[in-house]
Amino acid sequence: MMKLFYILLGVTFILSCKEEGKEKVQKPQRENTSKTKQKAEGAKTFNPNEKGEVVIEESLYTEYYAGVGQKVKFQGNQDADDKRHGKWLYYSISGEELSMTIYVHGIKNGHTIVKYPNGMLHYTGEWRDNKRVGVWKTYSEKGEVTSEKDYGYPE
Repeated sequence: MMKLFYILLGVTFILSCKEEGKEKVQKPQRENTSKTKQKAEGAKTFNPNEKGEVVIEESLYTEYYAGVGQKVKFQGNQDADDKRHGKWLYYSISGEELSMTIYVHGIKNGHTIVKYPNGMLHYTGEWRDNKRVGVWKTYSEKGEVTSEKDYGYPE
């Protein structure tokens, strides 16, 4: 029981970190013609805060870890309204892919995979309209299934 508590606590932490990183990124002001012009021209770089550099190329959003060179933290496509759209990836500071989630216009819609830092699966599941659906599986750091929960499929 205690093990499940720590797993859920870890999952909550990982998910909150993913959203927290996105929320803290400040977009350039539309009135600032130099940044608006840069974004329209293609690859754009700006450093909105101490969190890390953000580069937007076309619709590809890339956020880097602060103070460690060009190490990608988040990466994924955005729609015309700057909402997450398509596959979004989260990486460890060492460059290992830790999670992948599918978004449709800012809403989680599709598969999600989260890994432990050692590369083993932590949990897998599917989202539909920001709600968990289907069977979600949680794994130990050794790769053994520790729990399964069926959220069903809403009509």
